[in-house]
Amino acid sequence: DTLYFFGDNNFTEWGPLFQHYVPPPFRIPGTSPAYSFGIAGSGSGVPFHWHGPGFSEVIFGRKRWFLYPPDKTPHFHPNETTLAWLQHTYPTLPPAQRPLECTLRPGEVLYFPDRWWHATINLDTSVFISTFLG
Repeated sequence: DTLYFFGDNNFTEWGPLFQHYVPPPFRIPGTSPAYSFGIAGSGSGVPFHWHGPGFSEVIFGRKRWFLYPPDKTPHFHPNETTLAWLQHTYPTLPPAQRPLECTLRPGEVLYFPDRWWHATINLDTSVFISTFLG
């Protein structure tokens, strides 16, 4: 299971959480941050999708990322979990068709550019914050 806190940032209700969070010192002119906070179990994740730029930081646990540039659409089924994709599709991909990938650990941050395809899988129970720049 995964619990996400998306949408309008209610700094009254969530103020104590955000008082302890210092976002990475990164800005894109003309953008403002929108935060997403998540708690997720091992093996959960988000299938391939894209959106505007942002960054994600792991607070607890480990999160594996798979990324493709905008001009390379990944081979995936939209109703398939990242775990199922990793077990069934990933092993069949030739090296040239595999995504860029990395594993984030506590305190590490990943910047994802505008319109880059990405999917994630939580390798452990994980706590994370993403900042969407829009």
